[in-house]
Amino acid sequence: MPVNIEHHVNFYDTDAMAVVHHANYIRWFEIGRVAYLREIGITLTEMMDDGYVFPITDISAKYVSPGKFDDNLIIETTATALTKVKMCFKYRILRKETGEVLVTGKSQNVYTSKETGHITRLPEKYLTRLQAAMEKEKAVAEAQNKE
Repeated sequence: MPVNIEHHVNFYDTDAMAVVHHANYIRWFEIGRVAYLREIGITLTEMMDDGYVFPITDISAKYVSPGKFDDNLIIETTATALTKVKMCFKYRILRKETGEVLVTGKSQNVYTSKETGHITRLPEKYLTRLQAAMEKEKAVAEAQNKE
């Protein structure tokens, strides 16, 4: 159940070579991650109000083809692990008009106590939504493998 969100490349997203600056893709991964969590009924504000923060512990990007000013993009976000202590996602950023893949990537966040700064486990309130999302991801992957 990948979550797709559209993004339009602004002039300020580009560098002196008139292509999207590489750092913006990491920002766009975050846009995808936030949209994914909203789709499953979790907002980051709610989690922070409950005392949880979620620092990134690993992130990577593979640049395949350059994005350019005025491109319409699709940020495709798929969860690969949603557990009591971490969330992992993979991303594809595509040019909407052609479907060309511009960047692929992955990230990992760990849940941390806002108060102590230590890694912590999420309560059932969040875990049930995360587990349901992972079940949907597995079902989609199995269906795609049968095709």
